Amino acid sequence: MTVLSIIRDCLDALLHPSARYDALTRARHRAFMAPRLLGSLAAFAAFPVYLAMRGAPSAIEVAAFAWLIAPILLSWFLSRTGRYEGAHVLSSLALAGLIMAVAISTGGIESFAAIWLVVVPLEAALSASRRVAAFASLLALSCAGILILVGHLGWLPAGDTSAAERGALMAFGVASATLYSAALAFGAESLARTSVALLSREEERYRLLARNMSDVISRHQRNGAVQFISPAVEAMLGMPATQLLGHGLFDRVHVADRPAYLTALSDAARGDVRSVEFRLRREPVGSERGQVDFIWVEMRCRPLDQDMGRDVTCEAEVVGVMRDVTDRKLSEQALDQARSAAEAADAAKTRFLATMSHELRTPLNAIIGFSEMIAQEQTLMLGAAQRKEYAQLINDSGQHLLSVVNGILDMSKMESGNFEIASEPFAPRASLLHCCNLLALKARENGVDLVTDAPQDLPAMTGDPRAFKQIVLNLVANAIKFTERGGQVSVTAAVTGSQLTLRISDTGVGIAPDDLKRIGAPFFQAGKTYQRRHEGTGLGLSIVKSLVALHLGELTVQSRLGEGTAVTVKLPLVYTPPHAKPADRMPAESKIATLTPVLRHEPHDKLQDQTHDQPAPVKKSA
Repeated sequence: MTVLSIIRDCLDALLHPSARYDALTRARHRAFMAPRLLGSLAAFAAFPVYLAMRGAPSAIEVAAFAWLIAPILLSWFLSRTGRYEGAHVLSSLALAGLIMAVAISTGGIESFAAIWLVVVPLEAALSASRRVAAFASLLALSCAGILILVGHLGWLPAGDTSAAERGALMAFGVASATLYSAALAFGAESLARTSVALLSREEERYRLLARNMSDVISRHQRNGAVQFISPAVEAMLGMPATQLLGHGLFDRVHVADRPAYLTALSDAARGDVRSVEFRLRREPVGSERGQVDFIWVEMRCRPLDQDMGRDVTCEAEVVGVMRDVTDRKLSEQALDQARSAAEAADAAKTRFLATMSHELRTPLNAIIGFSEMIAQEQTLMLGAAQRKEYAQLINDSGQHLLSVVNGILDMSKMESGNFEIASEPFAPRASLLHCCNLLALKARENGVDLVTDAPQDLPAMTGDPRAFKQIVLNLVANAIKFTERGGQVSVTAAVTGSQLTLRISDTGVGIAPDDLKRIGAPFFQAGKTYQRRHEGTGLGLSIVKSLVALHLGELTVQSRLGEGTAVTVKLPLVYTPPHAKPADRMPAESKIATLTPVLRHEPHDKLQDQTHDQPAPVKKSA
């Protein structure tokens, strides 16, 4: 250990506890105590030598050496109380008292000691307190005034020193005052250097904190202009922080969120603490030019100065802390979607119970009622024609009930992944014409024209022919059901690449945009205007959607309310079963159905335009 470190440890042991935890305060206390203690100890060490060489001291010399006790008492006062300004005030009083005593004894204002009055405010300047410096300056002026007054009144003792001695004493006074002032200057410089070093260290600490923390710290004006933003924003937004200064950050706020962003900053500038969530445009590293996305951030802002924030005449600044909350927003959206799915499932259950209670009860009532009438044919005196009619009604009700149950079972198998596809080669044109022939009578009874356009050279395809017929029957039957009398249903087929494209379009009532989003959900029947006028379980399009998905095809529904509906089905000509577990055979929903409204300028028979070179349409109903 060096001598300086030993001295510093001794001084640190004398410091008041209030000064031990702040580096600048500790340096000031140490700078106050060190020269006084060392100077007093050096003077006491030299006092015996002075007596041996000088002999008996005079009264002035005794007073000067007695004053050497004062710095030790001042250091003890500061060590016990920690009152730095008070210690400087006492030091100024002690120094001024010594100067006054020596000056009165050696010629008043003309004494060599009077020059030391200049040192009093200089020493007080080390306190870094305006009050102490002002007090020391007034004290020095007061002492100078007293010396002038005492000399003017003739109260000074008569001097017996020669001119040579006065000159020597004056030189000593100027030299000693200069040396003491130089020591004070070096002390002030040391304190300033310590202050700068501490400030630089503190700035580096905060800079390191701002650089490494994940949250972004920013300083804004009332109008949102950024004065400072921490480097953490570069990782958040993928761009240099310098580009966000001024209104650079505001330009990246989503247009819909800018009012909330500016309102929060304005409220914070008025003295309130605000929290706001908004979207920021981010440019991911390595992305193509022009490819951007948005992230959700939460900013908590407050005024930089609380008192200034409440003064509307001042231009208050705002400090904001931003953090990325995109993951939380995604979690909230996932929860909302899960809640919506649960509500949809509950609604589907309700629709299922309501639909099945009607679809099952109606044919069962007919079966039970007409069978009871046949059982009582002798009592009711039924003829052969009536028995045949009742038996036919019972058969029709049973067939309807069987179709409902089969639809429910098929839908259950498809949702559970247990529906098997029996893939085999078949002719799609023959199946398509057969289905249209089966529904031609129903179309004629409803007053609807059913037009089929199937090219003669339509190639064979590999798939489940029963599922293919079910797809066509359900779609064509739906189109006929929801087309008003005098309307038209068109069925076209064409080959596009390696896919067979079926398009079933009608001029019926159409589907509203809100219902279009839910088309294909089990037991869902779109619209309120025609929902009560047509029977059905709402499983037709849902079964079609699942069958198309099992064939790895695509289904698109386009419709506009009051203008009709067009359903496009694309099936692969060669079905290749996926190598997966049965439960995983359903492809992604996004590949199955794309529901978009029909634009007014799109032709209603788009596929017919593409196949104008094929044979003319065949009209299946009058």
